[in-house]
Amino acid sequence: MAELLKVIFEHDGIFLHPNPEEGSLDQDLLVSGFLRILEKDSEILVEYRPLEDSVDPSNILCAGQDSSSVVEWAQCPREKSQSRQLLETQQSYETEWDMVNAVSFRKKNYTNGEGSQNHSHERSRWAFSVNISDLKSITVKDEGWTFLILQLKDSSSSLPALHFHQGGSREFLDSLRRFALLTECPEDETCLLVSTPNKALSQSFENLLDDNSFGLIHKFKRDPYVTTLGGFSKVTNYIYDALRGTEEQQQRPPEEVADLLGEVIPGLEINQQEEPGFEVITRIDLGVRPPVSRAEPLYADEWSKLQDPEGRIEDDVTLRQRIFKGGLCHAVRKEAWKFLLGYYPWTSTLEERKSLQKAKTDEYFRMKLQWKSIGEEQERRNSRLRDYRSLIEKDVNRTDRTNRFYEGLNNPGLTLLHDILMTYCMYDFDLGYVQGMSDLLSPILYVMENEVDAFWCFVSFMDQMHQNFEEQMQGMKTQLIQLSTLLRLLDLAFWNYLESQESGYLYFCFRWLLIRFKRELSFQDVLRLWEVMWTGLPCQNFHLLVCCAILDSEKQKIMEENYGFNEILKHINELSMKLDIKEILQKAEGIYLQIRSCKDLPHSISTILGFDTERRVSNQTDPGSAPRPVPQQDVCSNGHCRENRPQNSCRGVFTS
Repeated sequence: MAELLKVIFEHDGIFLHPNPEEGSLDQDLLVSGFLRILEKDSEILVEYRPLEDSVDPSNILCAGQDSSSVVEWAQCPREKSQSRQLLETQQSYETEWDMVNAVSFRKKNYTNGEGSQNHSHERSRWAFSVNISDLKSITVKDEGWTFLILQLKDSSSSLPALHFHQGGSREFLDSLRRFALLTECPEDETCLLVSTPNKALSQSFENLLDDNSFGLIHKFKRDPYVTTLGGFSKVTNYIYDALRGTEEQQQRPPEEVADLLGEVIPGLEINQQEEPGFEVITRIDLGVRPPVSRAEPLYADEWSKLQDPEGRIEDDVTLRQRIFKGGLCHAVRKEAWKFLLGYYPWTSTLEERKSLQKAKTDEYFRMKLQWKSIGEEQERRNSRLRDYRSLIEKDVNRTDRTNRFYEGLNNPGLTLLHDILMTYCMYDFDLGYVQGMSDLLSPILYVMENEVDAFWCFVSFMDQMHQNFEEQMQGMKTQLIQLSTLLRLLDLAFWNYLESQESGYLYFCFRWLLIRFKRELSFQDVLRLWEVMWTGLPCQNFHLLVCCAILDSEKQKIMEENYGFNEILKHINELSMKLDIKEILQKAEGIYLQIRSCKDLPHSISTILGFDTERRVSNQTDPGSAPRPVPQQDVCSNGHCRENRPQNSCRGVFTS
């Protein structure tokens, strides 16, 4: 019978430091490997396996000239002195900050097969696998990084110390705590005593609490973002599976299911009587939806022609119109996104942008140094930073790992993703890190390929998305109300059907809005959609019209199949990676033109889409002539101006 194997925890970049007296062939050898916690045939094992290549400390390289870029470093022995001299004379501004960058490692070369064979044998001798029930204690030490010493019950000797040069020790201990009790030793505060509970008793409690509804409520109330985005917890699919439960549960009336959903997402309860601006929208003739076509992406030669000799963008309105209609070719994104996100002012010259980048590099690395210089002892007294770091480490290891930019072990892209998110915690400590933010950063870092530029572009994007991640979830609540209001205008019959199925508040669109369709579209389609939305055209809250476009395509199936609450959730979740971005953008723009041409729009609709602001251009229905949007850095996720307001004070406005 085949063994059942489940990986509970896995972390690479764990090093052993063999001592010369232990018989190592190379006194300078570092053994690099990966550590795992496995569930194997109902047993929990801790396993360490060395990687194929060990690391020679003489080949540890400092970050080089472009230290914040994703660069693969290689260095042959004869190049070392030349390279060292080069590093000393580099004038790159970023090299002054190399001390806060991660080092990289180079594989150790061997000149003959015998050496390779000996080192292969050397590596294999350091592998081990132990049952957690055989662990007596774990000693936690700090030498600038954390290392753990595992002591066995039936041995006076310990296993080799595990050095966590690249973090992960807390995550390992947290994972271990799921299966064992770790208590501080009275005689030694650095030593954790390991005891494993009675398995049968533990299983009894597990079965006792194995109630789907209880588990769902508990998970959501503890952390709605983790439950929404992490692992098995895609919100719609998870709710569907959890609430579907037994046959008896399937008979539960829709209104009872909807009440439960309102309960399990804290802050998302929407009370129609308490929310301002709920107009009674009767059926309005919007006229025929005009056909819309998309253009080709903007290419590099066209981009360069839009700049004057000093590098200014000569006509940003025309440029944004062009990007809205066709998007950008990938070669242009690295520069164009900085303008779209407000990192570079549209009127800046090339020299002004260089000065700005220099100042922003200084500012970034000062913030990065703040968390880099915090020792483990100090961090023990800072629970918020500790929690932020733990969440970031978990999320980074599962963000876009199928993308070549982030795949594989020891990927520099993952290190940069981690470092930028940690530095953002220093930039905005009140918000810190909330799960889902890694999804917003990943495409930006992929395009920028530079740590500093990616950080400041991410900051600008988070200025727009901030309310989505605040504890009160006001941004999410407001957007769901706005979306429901738009759908009532566009298709009252469809909205009435959803309302009859207790789905009128469109909770199933939660993930779409939270991370801007990041989990619904292919990676390349996400890049296209985001750059179109960042133009600010053709109106405020264009992303809500994108939602309407998707629902418009699905309404026939939902209504003809007579889907109930659960089936709607399941159907919407299964649209992931099946959506056509070109078709969606065409339909969303057509909806905009259709609404814009309506003479008697309800005031709440004009407010949502920004038609009643001073930026309105009367009688213009072509998105190419749409008004200049509020600058991105001054707009929250709901399209409302942040000017002269505290950072977290923006609230969605519905005026009836």
